[in-house]
Amino acid sequence: MRVASTDNPLSVVVLISGSGTNLQAIIDYIREQELPIEIRAVISNNPDAYGLKRATEAGIPIEVVNHRDYQSREYFDQALRAVIDQYKPELIVLAGFMRILTDDFVRHYQGRMINIHPSLLPRYQGLNTHQRVLEAGDEQHGVSVHFVTPELDGGPVIIQASIPVRKDDTPQSLAERIHEQEYIIYPLVIQWFAEGRLQLRDDTVLFNGKPITDSQRQFRV
Repeated sequence: MRVASTDNPLSVVVLISGSGTNLQAIIDYIREQELPIEIRAVISNNPDAYGLKRATEAGIPIEVVNHRDYQSREYFDQALRAVIDQYKPELIVLAGFMRILTDDFVRHYQGRMINIHPSLLPRYQGLNTHQRVLEAGDEQHGVSVHFVTPELDGGPVIIQASIPVRKDDTPQSLAERIHEQEYIIYPLVIQWFAEGRLQLRDDTVLFNGKPITDSQRQFRV
């Protein structure tokens, strides 16, 4: 994997569905760290997503591919893929993109599409993770960044951050504390891509050319 430079930055497309808080964290981090990363477009399936406003204010092109305009998931994914590929991204970042993608779509971007999920994967794939953690009585909760594969929330994990579950926690309080961790680790993973340190090979995450270790996956402040 190549190392991005000022003259040849890493090209990124971000997919969103909602408020775009992770998008904003990524935009801010790239600017603050002066990283050679270019977000070429922000694409949403929701025309009312507030994240589109964030992108516009940052001077990033926006696109809307409204899933309601398509008869099937397959047709939607074909249209979405056509728009993404116009921007020739090296990395696709799912930042609160609330659509299940077809296997063909995922395979097209194998090894260059990442997602963030609010749990310590492989635990609690799918929705309502904060509530499920509380119902299970877990002492730890967290967030994972992973490569996207056809299995929902089942791709190889790149990095995780964890927080203790407090006795007075609610789904909302857990969500707020998890968001704080998301805004740190997701931009960091994108930076690793730009530095040529991260890749996926045969379902194995390589970090600096070697299989990533469990200790490297655990983020610590």
